[in-house]
Amino acid sequence: MTERWRISVDHGLCIGSAVCVGTLPSHFTLDGSHSVPVHEEVEPNDDVIGAADSCPMEAIKVVRVDTGEVLAPQE
Repeated sequence: MTERWRISVDHGLCIGSAVCVGTLPSHFTLDGSHSVPVHEEVEPNDDVIGAADSCPMEAIKVVRVDTGEVLAPQE
């Protein structure tokens, strides 16, 4: 089975800065005043981790689908 990652955005934390959209528009878009993932599940991509880590509010969470391991934000 191919590894998959799940992307989620906590709208309680997201301030709509669009840093993630500017960093990786193929994976994030703005829906009103919040960011949303273009696809909930994606192939592993270090740029997704980079976009999550660049979020000023740490609102983006990236999790391995098969193990539940949190890959971002980095603690």
